[in-house]
Order: sequence, then C-alpha cells, then structure tokens
Amino acid sequence: MSTPATPPRSLAEALRARDDASLALLLRARPDLITPVPTDLTQLATRAGTRASVVRALERLDRFALQTAEALAVAGDPASYEELLGLMAGDAGDRAVAAALPRALGTLREQALVWGEDARLRLVRTARELLAPSPQHPSPTGLGPTVQEASAGMSPGRIQEIVAAAGLPSTHDSVSAVAALTGLFTDRKRMTKLLGGLPEESLDVLRRLVWGPPYGQVTADPAPRLRRLLDLGLLLPTAPGTVVLPREVALHLRGGLAHRATEPVPPVVEAAASYRPQVVDATAAGQAYTALATVEELLKDWDEGGPAVLRAGGLSVRDLKRTAVALDVPEPVAAFWVELAYAAGLLASDGEADERYAATPAYDEWLEQPPAERWARLAEAWLAATRTAGLVGGRDAKERTLSALGPGLDRSAASEVRHRVLTLLAGLPEGAAPTAESVLARLRWERPQRREDDLRSRLARWTLDEAELLGVTGRGALSAHGRALLGAAAAPVRAAEEEPEQPDEPTGPGDKLPVHHHPVPAPHPEPLSAAEQAVAVAAAGRLLAPLLPEPLDHVLLQADLTAVAPGPLRRPLADMLGVLADVESKGGATVYRFTPGSVRRALDAGQSASDLHAFLTAHSRTPVPQPLAYLIDDVARKHGHLRVGAASAYVRCDDDAVLNEILADKRAAGLGLRRLAPTVLASQADPAALLDGLRSMGFAPAAESAEGDVLIARAHAHRTPPRTAPEPVPDGPPMPDATLLAAAIRAIRAGDLASTTPRKQTPSAGPTGELPRTSSAETLATMQAAVLTGEALWIGYVNAEGAASQRVIAPVRVEGGFVTAYDHTADEVRTYPLHRITGVAELADD
Repeated sequence: MSTPATPPRSLAEALRARDDASLALLLRARPDLITPVPTDLTQLATRAGTRASVVRALERLDRFALQTAEALAVAGDPASYEELLGLMAGDAGDRAVAAALPRALGTLREQALVWGEDARLRLVRTARELLAPSPQHPSPTGLGPTVQEASAGMSPGRIQEIVAAAGLPSTHDSVSAVAALTGLFTDRKRMTKLLGGLPEESLDVLRRLVWGPPYGQVTADPAPRLRRLLDLGLLLPTAPGTVVLPREVALHLRGGLAHRATEPVPPVVEAAASYRPQVVDATAAGQAYTALATVEELLKDWDEGGPAVLRAGGLSVRDLKRTAVALDVPEPVAAFWVELAYAAGLLASDGEADERYAATPAYDEWLEQPPAERWARLAEAWLAATRTAGLVGGRDAKERTLSALGPGLDRSAASEVRHRVLTLLAGLPEGAAPTAESVLARLRWERPQRREDDLRSRLARWTLDEAELLGVTGRGALSAHGRALLGAAAAPVRAAEEEPEQPDEPTGPGDKLPVHHHPVPAPHPEPLSAAEQAVAVAAAGRLLAPLLPEPLDHVLLQADLTAVAPGPLRRPLADMLGVLADVESKGGATVYRFTPGSVRRALDAGQSASDLHAFLTAHSRTPVPQPLAYLIDDVARKHGHLRVGAASAYVRCDDDAVLNEILADKRAAGLGLRRLAPTVLASQADPAALLDGLRSMGFAPAAESAEGDVLIARAHAHRTPPRTAPEPVPDGPPMPDATLLAAAIRAIRAGDLASTTPRKQTPSAGPTGELPRTSSAETLATMQAAVLTGEALWIGYVNAEGAASQRVIAPVRVEGGFVTAYDHTADEVRTYPLHRITGVAELADD
C-alpha cells in the first residue's frame, strides 16, 4: 500500500490511498459494503461508517482484535501507537501482547474500522460510539468517563476546590483546572504519591471500582473514607447519590491496562484422546453405514405416505415420537435424521389436500447410487444446511414450540459454525479427538460478540454430536473422508494452535514481525465454489468407499422362520426381503422374521408361491427350511380365495361354505354382510375396511378391480411431485467472487476519479460532489466546442434506472441528440443521450 504524502484527513482519503488488493480485502471481509456497488470512495467510506455495517464488522472480530478496538475507544482521539500499546500491554509491557498488536491493528485497518498513521490512529466514529463507556452502555473494559467528561456538569467553584485539595495551583478557569487535574492523574509518580497518603479504607473503595463497573452510590453525608476521595477528585459525582471513578485514576490503579485479562493468543484446541487413524476411519465408516440404513428405514416407513403436516407446518410431537420408536433412537436424534433427509431433498410434503410427508422422486435416484455417493450427498447437505435440528422442542420468540420440518429452524450461522468446528478438528494430528470445552473456548475467542443466547456454542456442541452420527468423525476425531469433505478448508492450522515464540524486546509500531513472533488465528477460509465443493464431496466418497462393507447377495435361512443377513444386502434382495419378511433385530447382522402377514404382503405385491420359493432358493446359502415352505404354501392356498370389490363392497368366493363360515362368525357383524348369491356377499363397509376386517378374522382376501382382476399392491406407491431441497439462509450478503470484486473496484475507482477531478469554478459546476447543472443549450454548445478542442469535460449523467453518476469524458462526435465520447472513468468509448446529461463543466487546467 502506497503511503500518502500527507496524512489522511478522513476515512475516504485513507481508502483513496489504498491499492486495489487492499480494497479487495476490505470488500471481501465486509461484503455488505458492495451491495449495491458504491459510486465512489467517499460513498464507500460513508457506508463503512454506518451503524449496521460497523456492528456486523465488530461481530466478526476475534477477541484480541475486539479488545484492541475497545482500547482505542477509551484512548485519545487520535491516539498514537505507543498510547495503544500502553493500554494493551500495561506498564509492565506484556511481550505477547506487544507481539500480537500489529496483527490486530492490521485487521482493524484492513476492515476500515481504524484509519490513520501510527502517530494518529482513529477509530471510526460509529465504532467509538458503540464501544466507548457511557452510563447507559458500560464499556467491556470496565472503565468510566474521563475527568473532563465526568466534570462537565460541575460548578467552577467545586472544581477549584478539588484542584486545591490535590495540592495543585489554582487556575483562572475550569478548563485549565480540569487539564491540571488530568495531568496529575496521568503522572505515575505524582499519582503514586497522592494515593500513598490515603488510608487503607479509601484505597479499598477504589479497588472495588477499579475493574468496573466504575459507578457507586453515596449518601448525602458520605463516610470519611469516601469524603477524602471526593475532595481529591478521585471520585467524581455524576448524578445525585452517584459517583464514578475517573478513567485516568482507574488506569493508574490497573497499571495502565485497559482490560483485566488481555488475550492475544487464541486458546489451543486440546486433544482428549488419540487413536490410530485406521481405527478412526473404520469407526466413522461404520457410523456412515448406520446413517444410510437409518435414512433408508425412515423413508421406507413413509413410503405409502408419512405423517400428516401440521396446519402451521412440521411434524406433530406424537409423530416425532412414533418415528423415534420406529428408528429405535431418542427423539432429538430422530429429529436430526428427519431434518437431514429433508435438507438432502429426499422427503417433502406431497402438497395434497390432506397434506402428508413422503419420499420425493430424488429418493429413488438416491437409492440407485453406490453407498459412498449416497453418504456424500447426505454429508454435503448437512454441512451446508442452515436448518438446525437441535432447536426442535424449543420455543421461538412468540413462545411457540418449534417442530421438526416446521418453520423457524433456520439459523444462518449454522453452516459457518459446522465448517469452523470441522476445520479446528482438521488442525489436530490425525486420530486426535478434541475436548468439547476447548473447541467452545476457541470459538468464543474467535467471535466474542456473537453471543445470541450463546447460540454458537450450542451449534458447536450439536455439530460434534451430528458429525459422529453421520460418520464424519469416528470416536470424536475427524476421519480421512471427513477431512476431504472440507476441501480447501482443511488446510493445517497447527501453526496457529502452538504457543508463539516471544521476541527478546517489545515490538514497536514500525517493526515487521516474523510470522512465528505473533499468533495468527486459524484463518476463516472463504467458502468453496460449487465446482470446488463437488470435487471435495467426490473425494470424500472415494475415500469412504473402500471402508464400507460390500453388499451381499445372500441370506441364511433358519428353521425358526427367520433369515439372517450377515451384512448389508444388495438393493433388489433387500427390497424383496423387506416385503416378504419383517425386521426383527438390527445390528452387525439383521434378522428377518417370516409371518403369515408378511408372506401375504408379498403375495399382495404380485408374487406367487412359486416365485417366493424360487427367490429364497436362489438367495439362501442354506436349504429352505420345511416350516418356511409350508408357511408360504399355506398362505398362498388361502390368498385370493376370497375376492373383495366395490358394491359399496362385496365378497365373492367359489366355495359357498367359506361364505357361510364368514356369515356365521360374530366378528363379521360390524361389516354389514348379506348374501346376494351363493358365491357373493355384499357389505356396507368400504373395500379397505372389508379387507382389514376379513384379515383380522384369519382369512386372506385379495382386492379385485371392476374387471375382476386381482389388484396388486406394489411397494413405493406414494411419491411427492418433484421437489427441490430447502435453500440455506445466508448469513448476510454473499461473499463476492474475484470477477465481481474486480468490476466493483474498477467502478468505484472510476466514480471516484470523476468526483475528485479538479474543475473550473463556474456557477454551473456546483459544489464538489454534486452534479453540474447547465441548460440544454449550454450543454450542447460546450460539447461541440470540446469536440473541436479535444478537451475533456466533467458531466453529470442519469441512466435509465434513475441512478446519477459523475463522469469525465472527451467528446468525439455530437449528432442526433447523442454525444460519442471517450469515457475516462470507464476507459472506453461510449455514447450518451444528451437529454440524460444534467450538466457539464470544464476541467481545471492542471
């Protein structure tokens, strides 16, 4: 960055002295400044000083940079680097603080929160107003007002009494008296002598106020220990019954420190345990396989239409409990799996009149992918999602319960916190699992102002738990495929974690420190582009694939009507077995049980007894047990013997004895049956109720169509229309890419050139920064004259959208109501309609 010949007088001048790379760093760190693109650097500086923008910038400072800004807020305006260093390092001169201060000050300068040379550092006015101490908003430093601020409402006579009591010569006015008192309180030797003459009781009062809050209460007749402090001005009244410890006195008692505990070095993320990387990867792969099985089980349970959508949106508490029981997990974990499937676009509401949740068409595509790719899709969705399952069961601002899949679960910081937590894990040695408290301490240091009811800490804890559930981590340590999922964000940060070496001497403002001399916090990497993220996801899938168990094409049939799957099954086998049998237990091996109901379910799906025998023979490593063969034949013999159709409903059967048995059964009374013919019964119940009723009586009826054909109940019958996954809620304006930054900086420079180019002082020119105003005839005449002389002009221009700008042009041709000119601000030839030019002015000769 080039150094200006004279010190900058404003933030705009300081920005004007920056090069393009420095401006790009500012706009990347504070993307709200570029939306919309400022017209010039003056507007950029104005926008950088607005309250909303400054608050956002302060929220993104780490603890030491924020402490530096807080120290500048209680320092003089302007302050020198030496004054700032004294406030941060104290009279003793903390070497770690001295080494880290240039980096913190550089951060504040880069983000346009501080400007000016080292001899005249200025905190932007809005930041000073936010961070400086006041009775309404105490400073985080715990310091109170200065002597000058605290004595502003005191009578001149009272001020002179304090000056005399302090042993200072009387003055002719209050201003010089306050200055003399300030000089005394900032003189270490004289102040030590003054305090040395106080009784211990008075010193105890000062010690209680020294670290804040600096305000105290006194009665109308103070005790002697307080009276002495009031007489010397060591306590100053601010309101009836209220006194304050002046800032200068507090700083002396603190040894010059603005903060009780200055934290120049980020807390180290500590390892709780360490495992072999192979163990971590294998454990994470097992969790990844379990995650896939859980999501499949969830959506398979909702295949025929899942729970109803609440009127306000989301799942009811009862449905969430039912889902948790079906998945055999606690309710918060069930909420996580439901939200994860939703974030990945695998489930959504069907949009019907009786709205229910169901799998999407994307779920069928997902099932056909290899297991590693399916996991990668889930992990990618989790990493980017802003919906936060951990909030389920809590309450919103209106005291309404937050439900899974319902509104109000988006937290814009969720994605950034997940990336940050995993990046911190990636900075540990491979196989090291961190302590949760050290991770939380590091996050609090990096974003001390973003409390939001300590949301970031809760998000971090949920991230650690969810990463383990999903298989991104294993035994708490980041796996190899989890590291690959981060892409460029997983760059080692060990250098930032280690205790920095200390220089032999405190560092001055002009010294350039080696990297190892002051701690640089682990960087917050820029978000990956879509292409980079796709590469990272694919790499994670490739690393995970060899660790997942190979799907099997066989089961082990047992004589107790069960089948054991010793591992994951291939898709066709798993689907068919899921219809033919019920899952009895899960784990390393899945146990399926065959029942009359499950066999009937397979027959209802269009299978015949011979098909089922052939299927089991082909996929069993053991012979088909005789009890299972008998079960299939027995159910098949009864299946379809009865036929149910619509009359309202009817039952027909070639064997009238079976119909007689049904009519004689007391359990059939509620079905409203009556005989229409020897082989036909009519019912008042609908076909579905009639089917259920007959099955509960032990029969195996089959539904038939109006043509008399058996209706086949196929699996996966219900899908939502095509749905897109929910979009994450951005945490502020998006990060501008390199192309946008380059174009924006060029436009800002061009607008700044036009607004700052010297011009002749004429009535039409107007004040600097305002558009020139001339009549149409004057504009045309000046343009035509400039074409002949080749001189450049300064114009005001309003485009079709009504946006005004200033430009420097060299007219080439004027005809047909248009002027063709070389635009110096855009560095190209352009044509402008004359009626959109507000006015024109000649440039100064220099």
